[in-house]
This record gives sequence, C-alpha cells and structure tokens, in this order.
Amino acid sequence: MDHFTYRDGVLHAEDVPLPQIVAAVGSPVYVYSRATLTRHARVFLEGLGGVPQKHVAFAVKSNPNLAVLRLLAREGFGADCVSGGEVARALAAGMAPEGIVFSGVGKTAAELRQGIAAGIGQFNLESEEEGVELAQIAAAMGTTARAALRVNPDVDAGTHGKISTGKAENKFGVPYDRAAGIYGRLAALPGLELRGLAVHIGSQLASLDPLEAAFTKMGVLMQDIRAQGDSVSHMDLGGGIGVPYRAGEEFPSPAAYGAMVARVTGNWGATLMFEPGRVITGNSGVLVTRVIRVKPGVVAPFVVVDAAMNDLARPALYDAWHDFVAVEPSGAQMVANIVGPICESSDTFAMGRTIDAVGPGDLAVFRTAGAYGATMANTYNSRALVPEVMVDGDRWAVVAERIEPAAILAAERVPEWLD
Repeated sequence: MDHFTYRDGVLHAEDVPLPQIVAAVGSPVYVYSRATLTRHARVFLEGLGGVPQKHVAFAVKSNPNLAVLRLLAREGFGADCVSGGEVARALAAGMAPEGIVFSGVGKTAAELRQGIAAGIGQFNLESEEEGVELAQIAAAMGTTARAALRVNPDVDAGTHGKISTGKAENKFGVPYDRAAGIYGRLAALPGLELRGLAVHIGSQLASLDPLEAAFTKMGVLMQDIRAQGDSVSHMDLGGGIGVPYRAGEEFPSPAAYGAMVARVTGNWGATLMFEPGRVITGNSGVLVTRVIRVKPGVVAPFVVVDAAMNDLARPALYDAWHDFVAVEPSGAQMVANIVGPICESSDTFAMGRTIDAVGPGDLAVFRTAGAYGATMANTYNSRALVPEVMVDGDRWAVVAERIEPAAILAAERVPEWLD
C-alpha cells in the first residue's frame, strides 16, 4: 500500500497534487510520502513481533536522504551502512552510533578508524584479513571493536544476478566451510570483540525459501562455533525481501517473513539483526517526469521524457520494470517505447509497453522509485542531479536540492599549464 492516489483525475502524493510540486521545483523530481514510509516501517517491525531480541538497521544504500533517515530513526531504526559517507549520514540524521552496523566488502583503514572513533555498534567483517586489520587499528586506538563475521552460505537467492550476494562465486563474506576456523582465530585477537555471524544472500527476493535455507545453515554454523568454545550472541540475517514493481505482483509480507524467522531461530538464544531497505522505501516514492515529445518509431512511437538513466538507473542496469502512469490520465492508452534524452541506447525505460496515452508537456511518474532511485543518480551528459521532495499530508518540502550543471562545473579546475 502507498499514498499515491488519484483525486479528481489528478495523481496526488498524500494530499498534494503532483503538478503543484512540479510547478515549484521543476522536473524530473523524486517525491516521497511520509505516511507510506511510516506505515512500511511499522508494518516491518510488527512482522517481527515474534522475535524477542532484535535490532533493525535500515539499509542506508537504498535511500540515504537525511529526511528519510531522520524519520526512520524516530521509528526506532538503526542504520546498516556500507561506506564512511553513509556512517556520517546516519549520525547526521540522529541515529545512535551503537545502532549503526558498518557492512561493505572494501572498508578502508580510514573508514575502520572512523567507525571506531564514532563508537558504532558493529562491523560486519567480509574477510579474515579485514578482521585482523580492524583488531590492530582498535588496539592501537586503545579500544575494542565489536564485530560479526559475514558468511557466504552458497545459497542461490533466485533473484537478478547483479543483486545476488550469497552464492559461492559472489564477492561477499567468507566461505561457509572455512567460517568456523576463521571465527576462532579472529575471536582470539586483542582489540576485537567478535560477537556473531552475518549473512545476506541478495535483494528483491520473491520467495522465503532461499532465506530459510540460508538461515538454517547459519544456525548449524552458529552451534558449531559455540561447540568449539567461542561465543555467538548476535546473528545478523540481512535483508532482501522484495516489493512489487508491477501491478498485481505478489511478494512475501513482513508478517510471513517474521513468522518464518521466529520458527527457524526460536532456539538460537541470540539477538537477531535485520537490514531492510527496499521493503521500507521502495513504494514510498515516485519519480515525476515530463514528456518532451513523442517521436514516431518503426514499430511503436518513442515517448521521450525529461528523466533519464542518470536519474533512475535501475532499468539500464537490471532491465528493471517501473510502472509508468500519467499524472492526469485521459482514459486512453497507447503502445510506446519510453526513453530518456541521454545519448545512450541503454537510456530506455520500457519498450513496446501499453501505457496511458501521453503527449508533449504531459506529466507522468515512474512508480516504486523510493529505493535505489535518487541514491544511484549521477550527472552523466552534464545533467543536473535530480532533486527530492517529501510530502506530509497537505504540506511538502524539498529535502534535496537540484544540483545544476553550473554548480558541478564550478567544482572543476583547469591546471595552470593548460592556460
């Protein structure tokens, strides 16, 4: 459920008509619904009601906007971060340092020091080498770093290959059959408090079966590690629950997910940690765009919009689907190719799709754009960096300004020897 609905033939974000926002901010523009974000956050937490000891850390990479993070902090969420920049954002948004989990396969020494100095709650280690380095840095700083060891369980998530993270050939975590030995060696190091295991097999999962398989394997590994005399008090189960991008798609609910987790982990005796991202923010946002022109094509016309692959990269990266609907539909439909203005054939959102009939100047939206949308935007073709707006009832605010090409140009320098 989201709060983007038609009223009197015009698409609204909560109580605000989208044309009102575009008239003030321009297009393209991301628009988020506070009511949707709040509802999804609470539904996810309610779904975990059967888990007695838990910590939920929002996957910042899915939407790092400060307003989004502040809202989720107020709902009791911590942050799962994958860079020093994300750690800084989480702290700036008011998230408690002890609620921050620092994940990521390539944390630098500077980022490890940054996390230690900030007092973050847990580092998720991707290798034995990283654990040794973290222990050395922490000891040199006169402290101890809390950490978990990420394990690759070699479970196929059944999702797109580019967002699969739990198969043996993926770059994440340590091999399952070597994990117990690595855990024992790291647990003995001064400067390191190794307190648990972490797993994350991928994103946009349409079935709970791969997750259950991974969690079951992690439970066996946990018991093996305890049997060798090492403590395991925390188990980070990652994220990955999918959301519907096409009308009519069905995905596991947070309640079903929570029930499965409670059943599989009921005797673990550990604090469970979760890293939801897309399931919280995906349907909370849309990308509003304006039709530049409709260009005749050989098979179908090209609807050229002012949003592009630099604003919404998922279709170009993953052939991802985003529903495309008119802001003020006439009731008529057309079959068209939806494309952006960038000089790349990959700047294509849909081919041969049946959509609301649109013409030059009309507004439309790409739905389910609240996750992996603005956060992946760039300035390719010297385009502006897309702005973001949050709506709350009948009020709204710009929560990220449009960064114009002139501002980006001003940050560049020509060396003296080229003058």
